Amino acid sequence: MKKPLTHIAVVGFVMFALLFGSTSWVQYVTADSLNNNPLNNRRILDQLARDRGPILVDGTPIAYSEPVDDKYKYQRKYGSENLDPRAYASLTGYYSVVSGASGMERAVGDYLSGDSDALFYDKVGSFFTGEQPRGAAVELTIDPKVQQAAWDGLGNQNGAAVAIDPKTGKILAMASTPGWDPNDLASHDTTQASEAFKNLEAAEGKPAYNRAIGGNLYPPGSTFKVLVAAAALESGDYEPDSQLNGPAKLDLPQTTATIGNSHPGACRNGGKPTLADSLAESCNTSFASLGMDLGEDAIAKQAEKFGFGEDLEIPLNVTPSSFPSDLNPPQLAQSSLGQYEVRSTPLQMAMMTAGIANGGKMMKPQLVDRVLNANTLEPISKTRPNQMSRPVSGDTADKLTDMMTGVVENGTASVAKMGDTKVAAKTGTAQHAKGAAPHAWFISFAPADDPQIAVAVVVENGGNAGSEAYGATVAGPIAKNMMEAVVEK
Repeated sequence: MKKPLTHIAVVGFVMFALLFGSTSWVQYVTADSLNNNPLNNRRILDQLARDRGPILVDGTPIAYSEPVDDKYKYQRKYGSENLDPRAYASLTGYYSVVSGASGMERAVGDYLSGDSDALFYDKVGSFFTGEQPRGAAVELTIDPKVQQAAWDGLGNQNGAAVAIDPKTGKILAMASTPGWDPNDLASHDTTQASEAFKNLEAAEGKPAYNRAIGGNLYPPGSTFKVLVAAAALESGDYEPDSQLNGPAKLDLPQTTATIGNSHPGACRNGGKPTLADSLAESCNTSFASLGMDLGEDAIAKQAEKFGFGEDLEIPLNVTPSSFPSDLNPPQLAQSSLGQYEVRSTPLQMAMMTAGIANGGKMMKPQLVDRVLNANTLEPISKTRPNQMSRPVSGDTADKLTDMMTGVVENGTASVAKMGDTKVAAKTGTAQHAKGAAPHAWFISFAPADDPQIAVAVVVENGGNAGSEAYGATVAGPIAKNMMEAVVEK
């Protein structure tokens, strides 16, 4: 009799231990991940009943909550009289009763909901007063004038535009088109909100993608030549006046294929352009030859120094840009032109441009400027400039700046001229699919001698110009208008 009772006791003890262990695991170990899961609607429902903090741009709310007479108590709204919610949707994301949260609504959700540990004293005060804690206000680094210039410039074309303050890393603009209206997903009518989510996911042009930092990424085309030029200068074997080989056609080793230029004939100086002339003219044959001479390792290491391959949060998650590996000579030649399997986000190209503009110091890009107490608007925290890397020396950065200034003054980027203000820029026209019109690129910064803004713009499939598109004619005017929004204030 004693032996069976012992067995029962042991089994009971084991079952109790397993039950206790699993409950403890759920309550303590996985509690945070379960609570923060964007599909956890119970958490969303709990937070919808709170006075969620606003998301601000230059002091104006672009996402805010209004009291309503229903079970959720507060209705989330987007946009303002002067700020189109579609222009900011890729930043704000949505906060939905059926779809959870996305964008900044998710990335800084703990501040907006009032759950952040940084709001501890506010929560303690609310405990004693019996009032429900109010979420903090999150002010973005976005400059509304630059954002509007990007949004207006992209218009009905698919693409993205990013602007960065080179000295601080503050993101001044981040636009992605086609746009969409988060207000549709914020509806308290669950049927309407579900339908809006399905429509967004299925919409032509994939508007839910923030093309500035994610999606399918883009071959950067000839804007990548700036990085190859940086690798050449950093090697110590080249100077801006070093002579390169720029024939009308470049025979690729190990194949019968050739690389040609975007214009008939050889590049400057009878096919013997300098490095600076090659960048100004965007000579394909000289950069393809240069890339093969430098070698894969040199270009890959330079790309890594500029941030290619790095996971980044701004605090939105950024898809890493990539430079391919194990390249044969023809593939390396194509990659040196920003083609083959080179892929980049517009943010990455803006970061590279800003790093050159800032004397070779690349600052970490940030979207959050300050977190404020929603009642008093007193700062709770403020983002400080943070150097991310030193991709090139100050001397190399100065040489690249002079070379990019030459692209504007005596090359393919003359569209970016701004009166007496010196501008540094590079154009790009990227082939990406057989029979498809090329992507149009433009990177730039201004003033070249005291940079206040660095820009990267990409317009998919040539935009409204289609197969007749060039980076200078399609993306260049957008970049210029964005720069003028800052420089000509």
